[in-house]
Amino acid sequence: QVQLVESGGGLVQAGGSLRLSCAASARIFSSAYMGWFRQTPGKEREFVAAISWSIGTTYHADSVKGRFTISRDNTKNTVYLQMNSLKPEDTAVYYCAIAYGLRYRSNDYAYWGQGTQVTVSS
Repeated sequence: QVQLVESGGGLVQAGGSLRLSCAASARIFSSAYMGWFRQTPGKEREFVAAISWSIGTTYHADSVKGRFTISRDNTKNTVYLQMNSLKPEDTAVYYCAIAYGLRYRSNDYAYWGQGTQVTVSS
């Protein structure tokens, strides 16, 4: 079973940047997609971005398009989320996850990290 560990969260002022990392404990199967979700108290997990592990095709939610960029390093079994021009509404716990194919719903992801808090102050 693959374990995922996120890092890179923290407190940043609006307009600032953070880069989240998600390291997998084992090799990721080539057909997988790795995704980032975020969640605030009382709300469902929201899709942020996903990337094809094999060919690197990326998908971003409209709310983050142009500001966030998902990428991966296959040699390190790691996926990243570069977050620029952060807004207070980006404040959430961010999770990475693995799915068997491109998925946008959290229920369709099989493996999850523990999450990392991102707080954007105004």
